[in-house]
Amino acid sequence: MAVTIKDIAKVAGVSRGTVDRALNSRPGVNPEVAARVRQIAQDMGFEPSRAGRILALCKQNIKIGCLLPSLGNDFFDKVIAGIRAAEAELSDYNISVHIHCARGYTAKTHCDAIDALLADGCNALAICAVDMPEVQQKVDQLIDSGIPVITVNTDLTGSKRLCYCGCDYVAAGRTAGGMLALAVPDALKVLVVMGTKKHKGHNMRVQGFCSELERLKKPYTIVEILESEDNVKYGYYLTRNTLESGIDINAVYIAAAGVSGVCQAITDLNMQEYIHICAFDDIPSTKDLVEQGIVDFTICQEPYLQGYSCIQKLFQYFLSNKKDTLEDTITRSTIKIPANIRD
Repeated sequence: MAVTIKDIAKVAGVSRGTVDRALNSRPGVNPEVAARVRQIAQDMGFEPSRAGRILALCKQNIKIGCLLPSLGNDFFDKVIAGIRAAEAELSDYNISVHIHCARGYTAKTHCDAIDALLADGCNALAICAVDMPEVQQKVDQLIDSGIPVITVNTDLTGSKRLCYCGCDYVAAGRTAGGMLALAVPDALKVLVVMGTKKHKGHNMRVQGFCSELERLKKPYTIVEILESEDNVKYGYYLTRNTLESGIDINAVYIAAAGVSGVCQAITDLNMQEYIHICAFDDIPSTKDLVEQGIVDFTICQEPYLQGYSCIQKLFQYFLSNKKDTLEDTITRSTIKIPANIRD
């Protein structure tokens, strides 16, 4: 016979209301009593019904905070759309989402954004943040204090985050390397434009790119690596200055956002006829560049699913009363060329 709250209350010598509050981590119970009740429930094999878990969840007023470095970066529009779709589906469970849109890639900016979300009453986080010790330590502190944190779009090395929702950046980089190896018959002389070396995903794209060229035994040289901060204007400035310096390249690997700025610099200097370009994602401006033949191909990563799944996973975590072990959601990499760029 299934163990009930009444059974637990009898063994613990407390009221059923006290058991209910203790099992659902609600206030009004002495911490020692709550811990004892939870241990008794575990020892007795108590399994709350799904209906009961949902009812308890509705009383918790869960507010999920999302940190996205989305200002000036159109890629995150689809991530946000996925987040909002999940929020709409879960609105009946008293779950809301607050999105903090940040600009740039500094540890202070991202730590301050996390603090702002917590000050706003968020009791769970989904973050896309720089892979730096200050952020990793803050996430670990939050996990230790009982606040669940999921990483979205890019991961944090060695942190205690519950899970990661995003693409396999190394695999995407390998795909880019394989495609450019096919596009350029000669030895590759590559200018790499990444957002920042502080972003784990951008680094992994470059690592995957190089590893695939080495596996293929394709002769290549990384002529220079630029950090555009995912900024279109800054990407234009860096790329134009670098090209005007007279470097010898036949390919540009854009491992982050700011694609239109990089490509504008190339076309302004009339170099598009002999420079092959690989990009990522299919925001409107990149779609146009693929159709025009300026960008050879772009590799997409299902941003909508990234946003949607991180919110749904946090919901499931609370529904399990913070007992579930969450698995990563790894989104697919899809190659887009003129033939399928509008699909």
